[in-house]
Amino acid sequence: MSTFDRRQFMQLAGVGGAVFMSGLGHPAYAADASAAGAFEDFYFVQLSDLHWGFEGPPNPDARGTLPKAIASVNALAQAPDFVIFTGDLTHTTDDPKERRKRMGEVRDLIAELKVKSVRFIPGEHDAALDNGKAFKEFFGATNYTFEHKGVHFIVLDNVSDPGASLGSEQLAWLADDLKKQAKDARIVVFAHRPLFDLAPQWDWATRDGAKAVDMLLPYSNVTVFYGHIHQEHHQMTGHIPHHSAKSLIFALPVVGSQPKRTPLPWDPAQPYRGLGFRQVEAEKKPTDYVITELPVQKA
Repeated sequence: MSTFDRRQFMQLAGVGGAVFMSGLGHPAYAADASAAGAFEDFYFVQLSDLHWGFEGPPNPDARGTLPKAIASVNALAQAPDFVIFTGDLTHTTDDPKERRKRMGEVRDLIAELKVKSVRFIPGEHDAALDNGKAFKEFFGATNYTFEHKGVHFIVLDNVSDPGASLGSEQLAWLADDLKKQAKDARIVVFAHRPLFDLAPQWDWATRDGAKAVDMLLPYSNVTVFYGHIHQEHHQMTGHIPHHSAKSLIFALPVVGSQPKRTPLPWDPAQPYRGLGFRQVEAEKKPTDYVITELPVQKA
């Protein structure tokens, strides 16, 4: 991986959650990040939980944080290999027409990213009310795999089912995919909800996520990235690390810190507090992921 000025990255970073980006086969985003091959160092950006269409407290800049994040990524001295959006691109609406309007607006904003490849995962706000129908129209498949510089990426959909399950069909698909991988293959999994039971009472879990984790445990190099909980969190299931991303709209409380899962209030003295994004560097020796969390910057 060619180097770039890390201080410059941190100065430019403005909003979001950064890790990977790709195309899902959608014509507007169909650029392949890379063919499978020998592992090379690289880095990606993860953006999560945009909730486009949300209005009011606790974010008076609800329509500003995503454009700020896009501008920050575009200003990087070296573009990330790809960017991935890990769900809740839009905020829930019962109106199918409004849902598609919001998705179209998000798609048009994201098209301003100066990167080769962008990938998407739905969140329950995008997909639970119509089983992902509108999401697929705008952004493509809700679960898929791709290869990049010797790493096998798996995208799981644990939101299109309103019951927060992967489902037997998708689990069978995952099992079939993993059979094709060597036990020491470098594997990265993306999902919106956590695959483990972080806080089922707050919908911070996947009902059959343990089945997916059990399938992944025989593989020695697995890392999971997710969104949904609007904060940085790190968890191990056996030898598998799970890393959550911050949100672009509002922060949510730490589990057990308050009775209900209500958004944290906006602090005018510290605008964008609790919001932010990360870069993730995939390094060859050892096979590791170096995560740098970056705060949202006041414009």
